[in-house]
Order: sequence, then C-alpha cells, then structure tokens
Amino acid sequence: MKRKWLRILLYLVGVVILCIITLLTYVKTALPNVGPAPDLYIENTAGQIARGKYLANNVMVCIECHSQRDWSLLNAPSKPGTRGMGGEVHGQRLGFPGKYVSTNLTPAALSDWTDGELFRAITTGVNRRGKALFPIMPHHNFGQLDEEDIKAVIAYLRTLTPIEYTPDPSKSDFPMNFIINTIPQKAQLKPIPSRENTLEYGKYLVTAATCYDCHTQQKNGAYIGEDFAGGSEFPLEDGSVVRSANLTPHITGLGSWTEDAFVSRFKMYSDSNYVAHKVQAGDFQTVMPWSTYSGMKEDDLKAIYQYLKTIEPVENVVTKFSSSKL
Repeated sequence: MKRKWLRILLYLVGVVILCIITLLTYVKTALPNVGPAPDLYIENTAGQIARGKYLANNVMVCIECHSQRDWSLLNAPSKPGTRGMGGEVHGQRLGFPGKYVSTNLTPAALSDWTDGELFRAITTGVNRRGKALFPIMPHHNFGQLDEEDIKAVIAYLRTLTPIEYTPDPSKSDFPMNFIINTIPQKAQLKPIPSRENTLEYGKYLVTAATCYDCHTQQKNGAYIGEDFAGGSEFPLEDGSVVRSANLTPHITGLGSWTEDAFVSRFKMYSDSNYVAHKVQAGDFQTVMPWSTYSGMKEDDLKAIYQYLKTIEPVENVVTKFSSSKL
C-alpha cells in the first residue's frame, strides 16, 4: 500500500514539475507578445523636433536617464558630453531585481532602428528584437500618451549628437528574468487633453513625468503604499537614504503649498545663478532631477499642481533623508 501511494505521489510531483517547466518555457519563449513594430515614417519637422526636445528633456526626462549623472553634485546633473549616451546603472544596491543599464539613445546606436521599432520600444517595452525591457524605462506610462508626442520624441532623438558608446547589457536576477517577459503590454495611446481642461491635462503630464512611480512606496517592484503618498527609498553610494515626498494634498504633503510655491520650487533650479554644489559623504543628496524638471513650462507645472490637489489626501510624514554619518 505504501508503495502504491508513493508511486502516486511521485507521479503527481512529476506532473507539477512538468507543468512548471512548460509554463516557464512559454513565458521565456512566447512572451512578450505585443505584436510587430508599426510601419512608421516620421517626417522630423522643426515643430515636431522642438516638441520632442521639450518632452525628452523636461517632462519625460529620457535624456537625463540615458546620460551619466554626476553624483558628486547636488541633484546629480548629467555629466558634460554624456547626454543620451547611456550607461547609468540601476542595480541591486538601489533595490532593483537585477542590473539595469540605460542604453545609448544617440544616432550612433539608433541608426539601425526603424521609427516603428523605437515607437514600439517606448510605448510597449520591447526592443527591436522583441526582448522585454525592465520598466525602469516607464513604457507603461509612455504607452498612455498621445501618438504624436511619442513621434516627436523619436524625431528629437534622431537629432542628438552621435556618441560611439556601448553600455553594459542589462540583466535580471531570478525570478525577474522570467517575470519581466510578462510585463510589456500593448500601448493604450490617448489623445492629449486640451490645455483648457486643466485637471485632465495635468494628469496627462503627471503620467508623462512618471510622478506616480517614484512617489508611491514600492517594495521588490510592487506598489505597497498609498497613491502619491511618498516614502519610496533610494539608497545612495555613501549609505545614505533619500525618500520620495508625499504629493497628496494632506498637510503632511502638499496641503499647505500654494501654486506659486510649487512652481517656484522647480524654477529655483532654472535660475542662471544656480550652480550645483559639491556634496560630501553624508550630505543631503536627492535622486530627483530638479534641474531637468525646472525647464518645464510654468503653465504645465501649474496643471500638475492642480491635478495633484484633487487626489486622495494621505497622512504620511516622510523622513526625506537619513544618513549614518549625521
């Protein structure tokens, strides 16, 4: 009798193992499945390039992420001569399930990419070979934007100064090396709201700027905090930790902020007299690219503020910076 039950148990274990192997094989070989790259040709008009420059530099911050940042300076601005070349690392030290390295976006690396392949990568999260991209590049947000805005960004990228540089490849740890294939989704593009519709337009900009992702607490890649309530931790090289701010209209967040104060907080970094100063180990540092966002138009910043004032208030006192050296 014992042998009979042992055989049944072994059979069931075998079936389970076979199912797991089949599932993992499917995930690894059949996914992601977002369809072929669209057949696109972008004209690259002057107006389109100007719009793309604004979005890529000051709203979607593509260039900031795909450059190498100088962490010895406050706000870690891009190092001169590295803009768009890639190489910035987001790895295990920052809590990521792997090593993710920003790619080269200059024409030196993108000359073989079609406009459609770039469009698909930005909006769905797969590269030209169909390989899944980790959502540190927020394709889940960019896939909700206006088609013309994505085209404008691509038109602008084609104008960057070519830089011959090949960053290290990105690599996911187990089990993210399987999970990552399930993340890309087909784009759900939407027309940009009218600027007169301030709240919807503000929401559109918040999506484009990926405010939610940084300002909602995460753990192991999953959102565990209240929407926009802050508290996400970003460990720094010196052991310090900086945390995202509460953006909800609670008094512990933006509750006491006026529109002018909100806009001024960004614009202080666009002043021609502003110079990023050196930071020493243990000094306050931030991952927020203030200098980049400071180039956003005032009306756009106001629309973002007006939208944030409508979200659910959440009480959450955030200790924005801590260091063992203090």
